Amino acid sequence: MDYIVVEHIFLLVLVTLFSVLQNAFFAQKVEKECTSQNVKASALERVSCANRNCMDSYPTFLAVMWCAGLCLNQAPAAFAGIIYLVARQKYFIGYMGQTCQSTPGFQFGKRILFFLFLMCIVGIANFLLVRYASSDYKEYVETITSAASALLLIP
Repeated sequence: MDYIVVEHIFLLVLVTLFSVLQNAFFAQKVEKECTSQNVKASALERVSCANRNCMDSYPTFLAVMWCAGLCLNQAPAAFAGIIYLVARQKYFIGYMGQTCQSTPGFQFGKRILFFLFLMCIVGIANFLLVRYASSDYKEYVETITSAASALLLIP
């Protein structure tokens, strides 16, 4: 693989690998709950449901993170990806307690996915402007996106 290509996707690859490790952690939690001696049906159901919910949103997360990173800028997309993984961890841990404790992680994760989706749309719009109107706003948009990604830390 060409070094130039790897340089443009390296951060996205790292976040993807961290997300795979997180999925393995979630699966291990479900397995541990299944093999526990004092199996409580409610605890097993909550852990299984949290894992299922995280897996349902996982393809969407990967798609928008990679599209945002490739179409616009990998650094803010990877940063948003790391923050999303933290929000997903908060959601999973909160779901293992009471279901209402998972709501902040769920809302935070939705906001990050929306940010990544907007990055995709802006990147595609900029590509179309370059292609058909010969106007390139990528540097301005990258600056705004990098600054806006820091706002994701506000709960």
